[in-house]
Amino acid sequence: MTKQQQWWKRLLLKLAASIIFYTSIPLPYLNGLDFQGVARLASHVGLIIGGILGLLDTGIDYLGMPVLTRSALVVSIWIGITGGLHLDGAMDTADGLAVGDPKRRLEVMVDSATGAFGAMTAIALVLLKITALTDLPENRCLLLMAACGWGRWGQQLAIARYPYLKPTGKGAFHKQAIRSYKDLLPGLLLLLSLSGLLVLIDKQQLFLALAMIIAGSAIATLTGAWFNHKLGGHTGDTYGAVVEWTEALFLCVLTVF
Repeated sequence: MTKQQQWWKRLLLKLAASIIFYTSIPLPYLNGLDFQGVARLASHVGLIIGGILGLLDTGIDYLGMPVLTRSALVVSIWIGITGGLHLDGAMDTADGLAVGDPKRRLEVMVDSATGAFGAMTAIALVLLKITALTDLPENRCLLLMAACGWGRWGQQLAIARYPYLKPTGKGAFHKQAIRSYKDLLPGLLLLLSLSGLLVLIDKQQLFLALAMIIAGSAIATLTGAWFNHKLGGHTGDTYGAVVEWTEALFLCVLTVF
């Protein structure tokens, strides 16, 4: 096996590990999977998830399903593909932030029981995504890819930029995987290329492409900063919250354009 073939094999194994970790997409058994660096490919997995959703949405559209029902179905499948991983984190984060005593917030977030604020947050996120998609009848495949990609890039940024608040936990090894801003560049370049693809398809969509870049990067940055402001750092739950809120707010902002 040549060095180039070995490099591709390692990359595919890393991507497979990331897909298994972040999604419920069934993959065949593979030897040599290493889950320690899955966070580095989170944006790539987001683009894959968005691409799958976009293809499903396009196929359902050909069947003549109304846009509202189609959007609700896509968001439901969206939750299924991720296994509710990030939505669960957003719910736990909401329950924690609802506590008045900052010292008890992490303790509440660890509790697996869903509180009222967590349930309300889940309802709000699902409604925002469905209604925003309903108001976005065109370029839905690319917009879904962008939403999923920017959401996970926001997670990567939070990992690189802010301290991790627990000595152990599901998100602890992410901090070891992303040690500098250089690890964010591959995902960022892919997302910029996605916006460029929209312009290649239709030059009249330049304004929308720029809006995707500005809105995606700004929302991904601000959501991570807001949770850090509230908690003084991040946990695995807040990483999920960054993903969910970035996705939802990104789609909402794009309805303006």
